[in-house]
Amino acid sequence: MTKVPELFGSLVFNDAVMRERLPKDTYKALHKTIAEQKTLDISVANVVANAMKDWALEHGATHFTHWFQPMTGVTAEKHDSFISPAGEGGVIMEFSGKELIKGEPDASSFPSGGLRATAEARGYTAWDPTSYAFLKDGTLCIPTAFCSYSGEALDQKTPLLRSMDAVSKQAVRLLKLFGKDAKYVLSTVGPEQEYFLIDKEMYLKRKDLIYTGRTLFGANPPKGQQLEDHYFGTIKPRVNAFMKELDEELWKLGIYSKTKHNEVAPAQHEMAPVFSTTNIATDHNQLAMETMKKVAARHGMVCLLHEKPFAGVNGSGKHNNWSLSTDKGENLLDPGSTPYENAQFLLFLCAVIKAVDEHQDLLRISVASAGNDHRLGANEAPPAIISMFLGDELSAILEALETGSDYAGSSVSEMQLGVDVLPHFPRDNTDRNRTSPFAFTGNKFEFRSVGSSASIAMPNTVLNTIVADSLEQFADELEKADDFRAALKNIVVSTIKAHKRIVFNGNNYAPEWKDVEAKKRGLLNLPSTPEALPYLIREENVALFERHHVLTRTELISRYEVLLENYTKVINIEATCMCNMVKKSIMPAAIEYSRSVAETALVKKQLSQAIDTSVEESLVTRISAAIARLSEKLAALSAAIGESEKMTDAYEQALYSRKAVFAGMEELRAVADEMELLVSKKYWPFPTYGDVLYSVQ
Repeated sequence: MTKVPELFGSLVFNDAVMRERLPKDTYKALHKTIAEQKTLDISVANVVANAMKDWALEHGATHFTHWFQPMTGVTAEKHDSFISPAGEGGVIMEFSGKELIKGEPDASSFPSGGLRATAEARGYTAWDPTSYAFLKDGTLCIPTAFCSYSGEALDQKTPLLRSMDAVSKQAVRLLKLFGKDAKYVLSTVGPEQEYFLIDKEMYLKRKDLIYTGRTLFGANPPKGQQLEDHYFGTIKPRVNAFMKELDEELWKLGIYSKTKHNEVAPAQHEMAPVFSTTNIATDHNQLAMETMKKVAARHGMVCLLHEKPFAGVNGSGKHNNWSLSTDKGENLLDPGSTPYENAQFLLFLCAVIKAVDEHQDLLRISVASAGNDHRLGANEAPPAIISMFLGDELSAILEALETGSDYAGSSVSEMQLGVDVLPHFPRDNTDRNRTSPFAFTGNKFEFRSVGSSASIAMPNTVLNTIVADSLEQFADELEKADDFRAALKNIVVSTIKAHKRIVFNGNNYAPEWKDVEAKKRGLLNLPSTPEALPYLIREENVALFERHHVLTRTELISRYEVLLENYTKVINIEATCMCNMVKKSIMPAAIEYSRSVAETALVKKQLSQAIDTSVEESLVTRISAAIARLSEKLAALSAAIGESEKMTDAYEQALYSRKAVFAGMEELRAVADEMELLVSKKYWPFPTYGDVLYSVQ
């Protein structure tokens, strides 16, 4: 392998490449455009485009594409070659500034929530110069935003960029009051990515995995994750080879892949990158998910990114580590060595506390999907109820500030392991809480509720916007205060008193938290996506997004419609797949096996009436009863699907899908999984959980 520093970013038209290839005045003009957020001059764009083209051609590229992130949850790209007609039937390779800056994909064929119809197809992609262009599969990929002909955002990136501007603007206002001359503040993210790896041969034998990304049937194997021996365990050779190649491919794309390890469930693993600016981290995470699938295929495996591919074992999340940093590199969520005396940190901390408490609904919606509904609250992931973990030290500090009492501080103690040869090291003042949806982890917040297949754009758009709103209110109050310190103290104390209900340092998995304590505190409990989504278009939320110029009313309503429609479609696809698997595979297998067992009993009786056939008779009776129940549940689910398809109101349809269709799926599955344990493996039509989870050795 090439040395990592030489490999890293080798497929990226990054700052080093631009400095080398662009004229100095063009390079400076481009950087000034990005820093001052101005429109790029076409003459500068022409020079940049030509340099990009030459660089791409040298690396074997033949095409370019505007790479964007529509509301499908995945990326999109339309490829155009660099060729232009030349004299005598030849071609030349060209790429103009106009082609760099703007593209025109069909906007009617992407989810738009009614913003675009088939007869209104025009849409635009616009170059995002804050995210580097890169090479992928012989194509120059240019990160872009995507909007409709009438200007509405049809993508994930545009609102994210707007939210970054919003939080930067308000944070800079506050920092000026502390005497800090920050030009801008960046939200930064490090998204940990969980995933499953299974053998491709097993995958291809399961229609549910092919069509839905998760297993719709499957009895629990004798060994799942009970022994907790997979977590951080020795990485199997085949997986290790995958991880090695994955790192190399990600490094080429300038993605800071840092950590890799086995996760809790069999066949489950994790990749964690170093922090990046939020929009770049979002781009990188989309690329990482795509690359995982490609690399897995080259190793004869399939990478599953569904939040719950297997019932009975842990699902997969994406821990969204979020923070704020100035252009000078100061982390605004770093408490320092004396957080009690760090007024700036306490103010920003209170802004986050206030934001999370006031906008629990938006944070819940930002991670809502049919897949994530399986995972949230399933004793492996945070519950759907949003709360915050601050740890003992910060909680004690906030309590002292609220009550006006003295804070004695916490001394740093050393960890002594009782073996002289082992080193002593300082113990952190605060433990970690893996059950909290939104946990403070030293100098950042870890939003643990994000689903593994989701784009991180929406969660971070919401985070940036709601924190911007808190910061704006604080800045408004402090800017007009006669006594800054008194006003600052008042804001901190009043915020703690008003919003301390959102802080919970205990076990979020405990039933008494969800059923008793959270309810007593008045926290929202929105267990499913259809129950959560209507909160997105509440007037106060529309006003919030419009006030900070992140999303308009029209754009919010479109997203509401898209999310509802997507939920219903996912449930419908899964339910239809279940019905087909039962009719074409499971029921015929059960009938064939029961016939074989019955014939065995008859043969024994023909041989001698004295032979005991009670086992065979009992088994046939049980299977026959199960087949009858399976047929009954199949008919009920088919009817529910039919009723759902007749409905025209998107919200009512999504709610019905949850309460009737999904419930029918669960009942059908229960009978089929029971039947799997009755029918011989020879007859069972697809690999079992044990086969699939332990297929990669």
